[in-house]
Amino acid sequence: MKRTAFTMIELIFVIVVLGILSAIAIPKFAATRDDAQIAKGRSDVAAIRSAIVSERQGRLLRGDSAYINKLHNNTATLFDNNGTATSTILQYGIVTQANTNGHWQNSADQNGTSWVYKYRVLGSDNSFTYNPTNGTFTCTNGTSCGLLVN
Repeated sequence: MKRTAFTMIELIFVIVVLGILSAIAIPKFAATRDDAQIAKGRSDVAAIRSAIVSERQGRLLRGDSAYINKLHNNTATLFDNNGTATSTILQYGIVTQANTNGHWQNSADQNGTSWVYKYRVLGSDNSFTYNPTNGTFTCTNGTSCGLLVN
């Protein structure tokens, strides 16, 4: 009579191989998530900077040489407009989520003559300052600023 079952040694060998593969794969997946959040942040920064320039060009065509004064209307949605429905910055604003990796938040106060927005990635906040006098949107403070801007 012929038996067609696995031996105990074969089963243990398969379990050990699966354990080794999972020990290698799980850290790679975590790194992939961090890379995706960095890529999202870089994309957001590029879109925001492009929107600032586009808004400025539209204003110049209307005879207004000033930059938009802020990039949000309220603290729940960022980069939507500056209080007027006709002045859209991004087509779809970014909803804030405090203390969550890969998300933006508003510092809720004006820093002198500039507005401060934060993007959290790799467990730390990176502050971006919008200066309405010259239209710059720069990373001013954070451990991942070099990863988020070109």
